[in-house]
Amino acid sequence: MADGTARLRIKKGDLVKIITGKDRGKQGHVIEVRPSERRVLVEGLNQMKRHTRPRPVKDSSRMGGPGIIPGGIIEKPAPISVSNVMIVCPVCNHATRVGTKIVERKGEQRKVRVCRREGCGQEIDK
Repeated sequence: MADGTARLRIKKGDLVKIITGKDRGKQGHVIEVRPSERRVLVEGLNQMKRHTRPRPVKDSSRMGGPGIIPGGIIEKPAPISVSNVMIVCPVCNHATRVGTKIVERKGEQRKVRVCRREGCGQEIDK
């Protein structure tokens, strides 16, 4: 797109399946979508380790004494490319490509995402 943001067919909360990489075959829910980077964060997958040092908490005087966030090794999910994940259809429970179709509901037309698998074609958005 002209403004630098790309349209993605994956939304926050979608169940996705990893199709390449160290977590191939695993499924998880999307925590965050980053359209400008074309990346998504998937809950519990593509974990990375971050070494942090202990640091004091801001406004610790209100909590009754000096507070310190402990240091150590923290595991958190790293962003994964959109091309490496596929949406899992809630109806047929298979990883699928996503299509769109226009549906009329309550007198207004809406664009909904649909499963592209042959024989399914059901709506992903409910």
